Amino acid sequence: MTRTPPLPAAFLEAPIAHRALHDVTQGRPENSREAIEAAVAAGYGIEIDLQLSADRQAMVFHDYDLDRLTGETGPLRARSAAALGQIRLKGGATGIPTFAEVLELVAGRVPLLVEIKDQDGQLGAAVGILEEAAAEAVRGYDGPLAFMSFNPNSVRVLSGLAPDVPRGIVTCSYRPDDWKPIPAGTLDRLREIPDIAASRASFISHEARDLDRPRVAALLDQGLPVLCWTIRSPDQETLARQVAQNITFEGYPAALPA
Repeated sequence: MTRTPPLPAAFLEAPIAHRALHDVTQGRPENSREAIEAAVAAGYGIEIDLQLSADRQAMVFHDYDLDRLTGETGPLRARSAAALGQIRLKGGATGIPTFAEVLELVAGRVPLLVEIKDQDGQLGAAVGILEEAAAEAVRGYDGPLAFMSFNPNSVRVLSGLAPDVPRGIVTCSYRPDDWKPIPAGTLDRLREIPDIAASRASFISHEARDLDRPRVAALLDQGLPVLCWTIRSPDQETLARQVAQNITFEGYPAALPA
């Protein structure tokens, strides 16, 4: 039976920089090499996102489309990894990196929290290709790393593909206006965070403004680590840390442990 590896203690220590330590005014776009290098230099953990290229490579990029973050348009999934690497991120000097390139850059120096973006479109079971690419990339990686996804099916698949890598579910209040066109019944189910055992999740990363949910308290009582997203000020951090054991942050210098 596949075991559930514990989340390393390093993920509960230094704050985790959301999409790395990005600041486009300083030449560091989100999920860029520049932002990743800055986070490592500062001693923060790093959160990144993975999408799938046309040739089935895991790419470090948040959106499904290129429009917001680059000068190109259309779906990222329509381009090869090599072509994506030539597309410069807005405000930066480098192209879209592969996951393998980022792993080489981080080299185990800080914790790396890796979100697998849903490829099903409905938070359903049509997943596996991106998870296979991600699992292949991390084979032999030496350093604190964990996978996570909003889609519990993705987390479940990862438990088979990379059984020794901790994995978690990204959770929230699932407001219908934020999740169109996901069916209301799916949102109602996921809101109760029912898939911890089935997906063999090691932790959750929960929406900061929803941390008072009773189910979150129950999971904490059961000993499941709770991270949270996304904190944008010291006041928000103080409030979130009343529940969450660590934060994912952006837009301000989160305090490092003494």
